[in-house]
Amino acid sequence: MAQIINPGMMEDTSQGEKLGKIYLEGYLDAYTGYFSGRAPGNDIPYFVNHNRSGELNINLAYLNLRYNGNRIRAKLIPGFGSYMNANYEQKGTLGHLVEANMGYKLLQNKDIWIDAGILASPYTNESPISRDQLMYTRSLSAEMVPYYLCGARVSFPLGKKWNAYLYLLNGWQTIIDNNKGKALGTQLEFRPNGHNLLNWNTFVGEEGGFDGQPEKLRMLSDFYWVFNSKGKWSFTSCLYFGAEQQRYKPRSSWGFWAQANFIARYTFGPKHSLSARAEYFFDPDNSVVNPPVFRSRSTEFSMGSAGLCWNIRLSDNALFRVEGRQFYAPEKILSERSGKPTAFNTWLICGATVSF
Repeated sequence: MAQIINPGMMEDTSQGEKLGKIYLEGYLDAYTGYFSGRAPGNDIPYFVNHNRSGELNINLAYLNLRYNGNRIRAKLIPGFGSYMNANYEQKGTLGHLVEANMGYKLLQNKDIWIDAGILASPYTNESPISRDQLMYTRSLSAEMVPYYLCGARVSFPLGKKWNAYLYLLNGWQTIIDNNKGKALGTQLEFRPNGHNLLNWNTFVGEEGGFDGQPEKLRMLSDFYWVFNSKGKWSFTSCLYFGAEQQRYKPRSSWGFWAQANFIARYTFGPKHSLSARAEYFFDPDNSVVNPPVFRSRSTEFSMGSAGLCWNIRLSDNALFRVEGRQFYAPEKILSERSGKPTAFNTWLICGATVSF
């Protein structure tokens, strides 16, 4: 089963250098791009990954220190870049940690682990590590889930092909808890062979309860598939559905959102490949999307995109990528650079990643 990784979990795809009992790996993702729409302060709306327009920037740079003992393991990944600046709510030292956790193997002869700290997120088929993704930029789906977690995780095998995980979390994308409630997550991973991976995640927890906001129950069910034959074709697809209580007096109801994406890559040779993506995101009740322009709460949010990405392998540890992406919204919830409402935006971006 070693041929395929779970890209949503930031699985280690580079062993790095061994220094005694510690593995050390570095990663750097630099990019520049152009966004045709209005980008206040150069921030591209709806995105935290590669989210700066009209400048050369670092999306994510980190050092990955890993310790793997017989029954103890630990991981420390301090990170920097526009991705860290855009999405981590902590402005102190915690805001510079991609991951920081330690684990203990509960039984000597059983591969059952409990890990606690800031954990990699299993939600959706894309992580912030663009090196491991079929496209350079991330789908809308991955921007609207808890893509970093703080809490505890218990992992255990259910056989040779099945793995299960249970999560107890501070909440939806928060390091320091902001209300009295906790969140629960589950993950079920199935590897039928060395080329396919099926993954199903759930989340349930109360959000809000701070700054005078009411507490609201939020739920998510997320399913994705990854196929990698190590041949010419690779595929991945993700579907999810979410629901949240909407408590706007004088009534109480539920808001729903959903998305679907499909990504394919065709490899021409040892150095060149072409990837394509189609996606659609639907949040009519503004449950998880906070559009910055041309949107009242009664306006339905709906947006799709299609894109192409040319991948050039510069060496075994370096990639150069050029991607074009076209966004479409049935309603004019996007904007031109002048501020005029529009249903279309274009995003052109190129970047390079290196692991060492």
